[in-house]
Amino acid sequence: MSATLLLVFAVLAILGIPLSVSLGLATVGTLWWFDLPLSMLTQSMATSINSFLLIAVPLFILAGQIMERGGLSERIFDAAEAMVGRLRGGLGHVNIASSFVFGGISGSSVADIASLGPITIRSMTSRGYPLPYSAALTLITSTLATLVPPSILIIVAAAAAGQSVGGALAGGLGPGLLLAFALASYNVFAARRYGYGTLSAFDGRRMLRALLRAAPSVGAPVIILTGMFSGIVTPTEAAGLAVLYTFTVAALVHREAGWRDLWDLTVLAGQSAGSVLLILMVASAATFVFTVDMLPQKASGVLSLLGGSGFATLLLMGLIFLIVGMLMDIVAAALMLIPVLMPAAMTAGVHPMHFLIFMVASLAVGLASPPVGTCLFATAYVSKVPAEKIVIAALPFYAINIIVLLLVAALPQIVLWPMAWLT
Repeated sequence: MSATLLLVFAVLAILGIPLSVSLGLATVGTLWWFDLPLSMLTQSMATSINSFLLIAVPLFILAGQIMERGGLSERIFDAAEAMVGRLRGGLGHVNIASSFVFGGISGSSVADIASLGPITIRSMTSRGYPLPYSAALTLITSTLATLVPPSILIIVAAAAAGQSVGGALAGGLGPGLLLAFALASYNVFAARRYGYGTLSAFDGRRMLRALLRAAPSVGAPVIILTGMFSGIVTPTEAAGLAVLYTFTVAALVHREAGWRDLWDLTVLAGQSAGSVLLILMVASAATFVFTVDMLPQKASGVLSLLGGSGFATLLLMGLIFLIVGMLMDIVAAALMLIPVLMPAAMTAGVHPMHFLIFMVASLAVGLASPPVGTCLFATAYVSKVPAEKIVIAALPFYAINIIVLLLVAALPQIVLWPMAWLT
């Protein structure tokens, strides 16, 4: 039964039919073929979307778009550049730091590329960094937005898994910081080894002006994350606060966005969120088929024979996550894999939050990898560098990603300690 659904879904996806439609048609066909009640389709879809937490998805997307249109992202980059841009490899660090901060508001890797990508690539190449290296670093740093709170993928995955969204967001902070540190370390090595970048004199006045200019923009993630992890606001309320704050700064402080822009951006955010939440709806119906077919129990049995320990089980799952993430939309992948593999992980002794964050970190690599990587082709578009050249330049960064994944799989404390401290 499950094999029928997955086979039909794969064939339809290969034919170019949108993933949400492919999964929906495959689910309907499977229910009809095996004489299961079709009413479960509508019941599952309605139940999955009836969640207050999921309102955060379009709101965080809207906040990211307001940052792009209102000049907040540009000011964040300028402030980071004024602080460390003068150092050897400094603009690479600026690239990493600005993506980390921007991800702390938008929760979207694609939004990071669209907003910060042209700025970071242009600035790095003007200061002596090769264009392919600049594009590759920009590509990989964009995946930080999928890990650091308020990651949209973590919100959707935690809601689908029935886990605490706040706890999952806090858990993603550990792998996000680890990846940022690893990328910064390699950037220092590459800059010194190959002579990337140019050095400039320290300008205290310029740094002070840039910091003051960016203070309202940098305040957004501070206020949002502090409110969310202190328990003052829920993740959904934090998303509403993000929209209110970023629009106030864009309209009244920077004066680069107005009410007319807000309407246009709201429509765009609704379209982006609609595609994500539609996948969630149809994936919930597919989960019903998997449950009836006892696929989670079958997967647990197979993995227990092949893996055994929690670490070995996660390594096997990591291979699955990497391959699936390279071949399909990571939101759809997460929603299909959670009901199948999460019970197997828990049977092997893996904490559910550890599983969720490891899965998200693994799937995030797919955003930057061929053949389907959304961020890869977005970076190729904004940098005007062919995707294959970016992939070659990004090989060291892919290796860093794999090392980080191994550490996250081996050390659950990387996920569980931030969750314990912040929630």
